[in-house]
Amino acid sequence: MTSSPTPPPKPPGAPASRPPLRRLTARGRQEAHRVASPLELFFDLCFVVAIAQAGVQLVHAVAEGHAGKGILDYAMIFFAIWWAWMNFTWFASAYDNDDVLYRVVTLVQIAGVLVLAAGISEAFTDHDYLVVVLGYLIMRLAMSAQWLRAARSAEGTERTTALRYAGGVLLCQVGWTGLLFLPESARPWTFLVMAVLEMCVPLYAEKDFSTSWHPHHISERYGLFTIIVLGETIAAATVAVKTGVDDNDALGELLPIAAGGLLIIFAAWWIYFVVPIHGHLRSSKDAFLWGYGHYLVFASAAAIGAGLEVAVEQAVDKAHISTLAASSAVTLPTALYLLTVWALHSRHFKVGPAQQLVLPTAALLVICCTFLGDWSVLAAGLVSAAAVTAGETLSARMARRAD
Repeated sequence: MTSSPTPPPKPPGAPASRPPLRRLTARGRQEAHRVASPLELFFDLCFVVAIAQAGVQLVHAVAEGHAGKGILDYAMIFFAIWWAWMNFTWFASAYDNDDVLYRVVTLVQIAGVLVLAAGISEAFTDHDYLVVVLGYLIMRLAMSAQWLRAARSAEGTERTTALRYAGGVLLCQVGWTGLLFLPESARPWTFLVMAVLEMCVPLYAEKDFSTSWHPHHISERYGLFTIIVLGETIAAATVAVKTGVDDNDALGELLPIAAGGLLIIFAAWWIYFVVPIHGHLRSSKDAFLWGYGHYLVFASAAAIGAGLEVAVEQAVDKAHISTLAASSAVTLPTALYLLTVWALHSRHFKVGPAQQLVLPTAALLVICCTFLGDWSVLAAGLVSAAAVTAGETLSARMARRAD
């Protein structure tokens, strides 16, 4: 009688065999080595496609002298993109089990944002929001399905929280769909009401139970999305400068804009990542304020790229606006970015009034740069770089005193 052969050992690093469908249960908030998954990175990249489309339409609106209308449309479209991204990010931080169904539903959400992106130009030019609402509906129905699946595996207050999320998202979709049937003049006010209702859903859902989002994972996800948005800003500005040089041979006029824009974006990256923020996210209250405030961070970061494109078009006489208007398209979102990053990040780590005043003072000086004509973008870039230098110098002095 022969013994059965011993199965060969698994090679080191071989993935463990896992069933394709698993219960969608909460992950631990103290889980070690929690990082963004490849699916989350793909999710972010596809969402930035929609942000890029919104930026293009903002450029066209501002360059044609319709800044007020363009900014309003941009704010509305950007909210839809940001809110869908944020809801998935926090859900995934608490419940990502990476099985087949979870991946498929997430890919459906990606398809939804691509549908939304396809309708952005019509929303800006013709005020036709049908495709945008359809894309948003796809994303949000998929998100509700995720919460219902989580509720099926949960008990007690955790199950109640998941059901509140699912129900709140579905109810809000009724209001967004009704937006299509309202007159154009009523849409901004209806949007404002619906946006407030959407942001109240997490507050209501988690009033009795806090989902187990991971602080380090959340801060990493927000940081990665900030990098992608800033990267899109650089890409858009680079293409604009290249087009201006190729079509108009205007290197002399565009060089100050290119240099200033690069300094602004480099400073934007530095300021955001100079301190680790995950240690500040200790409670749901802190996390909600921090997460919601990033609407302004992401929107202003993306708008900087659109502003640089406007400045380039104005420099080569393609935009029907003044130099002052073109300059403000860069300086105002830059100042907003500096202030919001200070409010959400930096102020929690600054010691003494000198450190606390660096970014607010820089934001004020950037606004003043608006009135410097053709040199406004370069001056704003130099102010942003000076803010980074001042912050690092003050931190180094504080460290030497501590030693």
